[in-house]
Amino acid sequence: MHQDWSARAAAAEKAVVARHLRKLWALPGTALGVVAWPAVCREKVFITWNYWWQAHLIDCAIDALERDQTGDRRQLARIVRGHRIRNVTGWTNDYYDDMAWLGIALERAHRGGFVDKQAAVRTLDAEVFGAWAPEHGGGIPWRKGSDFYNAPANGPAGILLARTGKVGRAQDMADWIDATLRDPATGLIFDGIHTDGRLERVIYSYCQGVTLGLETELAVRTGHPRHRERVHRLVEAVDNRLTKIGVIEGGGRGDGGLFNGILARYLALTAVMLPAENADDIMTRERAAHIVLASAESAWKNRLAVDAMPLFGHDWTKSAALPTRASKIPERDLSVQLGGWMLLEAAHRVSAADPYS
Repeated sequence: MHQDWSARAAAAEKAVVARHLRKLWALPGTALGVVAWPAVCREKVFITWNYWWQAHLIDCAIDALERDQTGDRRQLARIVRGHRIRNVTGWTNDYYDDMAWLGIALERAHRGGFVDKQAAVRTLDAEVFGAWAPEHGGGIPWRKGSDFYNAPANGPAGILLARTGKVGRAQDMADWIDATLRDPATGLIFDGIHTDGRLERVIYSYCQGVTLGLETELAVRTGHPRHRERVHRLVEAVDNRLTKIGVIEGGGRGDGGLFNGILARYLALTAVMLPAENADDIMTRERAAHIVLASAESAWKNRLAVDAMPLFGHDWTKSAALPTRASKIPERDLSVQLGGWMLLEAAHRVSAADPYS
């Protein structure tokens, strides 16, 4: 089965590369993901490009290199260079969630020996570290100057900081999320809170994913049982409330096309990294792995084959739809196809791991 998931993840990679990857403005040594397929002119020339989608494209390209060490490292380097050039002013922007996602991807690229962007990682790391604002009720805000402090910024920022050695601040972020954004009725994580105390109670799948990722990183790095216990509780809540027969439900277009893929990525991280110190840890790892594999099997079953390559649906429980140029069919969005690729790489990671290592 491990080989099946490897082949399926490779097929997902091939499809995204073939349909979406293009040189940036015909510049040598660059590449970016065109945000839609089939694309209109403004998309082909990267007038629209989307910073955080491209960060996840980098992350998926790293997944592919970890799966197949013989892969083309130059492709990853081209995407990283394309991102830097298209962002024009540097590595940063005004959105802390965006910068955290790019920091996670570049830190992984450096740690894996694929691309050396240590200076960029330090810059992005410093941005999210410096945004901590307990005097305003945070947490870190969603963007510079905002009164909104949310899980989609604090979760990935905490993951980045944990991986760069700032474990104390990462713990502060995890504790803030748990104290401020956890719904006591369901165990799930709300979106965020305003400085006047107004909660945004909407439940997004990626808020659960980044919280799982952060708590798992801290469980490994600190050994404190509260992090493992939070993971137990949240995986159970996700399984009970966000899945149907073990498959992650829903999904959308635009930014929402990435939400379920992010949840799958960090469920896989939980399945392979959560310390297995007791029966609850083992059950949680197995439950997380089951959600990933069931979701991937459903997404694969419901894909379309277009030119012998998969096209994934925005909702993994339903058959994918074939998009047309300029249509609003979600499957047209790069985010949706990255979400599918991310899911297949997560399934490969889970199937390849010894669950009790």
